[in-house]
Amino acid sequence: MSARVLLFWPNLIGYFRMALLLGAWTFYDSPASFLPLYITSVLLDGLDGWLARRLGQVSEFGAWLDVVVDNLSRALLWTRVSQVGWLVSSLEWCVFTCNHCSKGEDWKNSFDSSPKIVRAIMTNGFRTPLGVLVVSGLHGLPLWLYGAHQGLLQLPLWIQATLTALLLVGRALASVAEVWCIWTHVKFLTRNKNEEKKH
Repeated sequence: MSARVLLFWPNLIGYFRMALLLGAWTFYDSPASFLPLYITSVLLDGLDGWLARRLGQVSEFGAWLDVVVDNLSRALLWTRVSQVGWLVSSLEWCVFTCNHCSKGEDWKNSFDSSPKIVRAIMTNGFRTPLGVLVVSGLHGLPLWLYGAHQGLLQLPLWIQATLTALLLVGRALASVAEVWCIWTHVKFLTRNKNEEKKH
């Protein structure tokens, strides 16, 4: 292992994001402290990947760290805002294990033979309207539920219902892609290695 990789700028951002999450967890019951810490960590998620490509500091460790921090941040909320939050978080960790075990840092580009809906979600690294909806459901729904639990959603009921429905649809679509990832990994693990050797 090259210790230099641990000090790549994108990875330093990952460590900083983790520190922000620890701070957010400490102040969970104080929205005035929790929200700036949590939201800053989420916003920095977009910076680390861009910086990795810009500086030529892309690494398997960085790809792994990025998803670990993402999963930790959402688990932080899911386990507090919903009775089934542990299930959502467990699904995300299972998908992380499946993707990174067999596909590594290139996991986002391994959906060419997926069903049309999964390809549509993953196209261009989630940079499509459908991808944005899914990412909004992934990151936004637990944050939205936090706001509801803390009494912060002072919006007309129809706006709350519409936004909640959109976030739920995004999270449901994410679940479709997640279940597909798990299924393809199960097929990979149960493949007939003897048949592969013959070809």
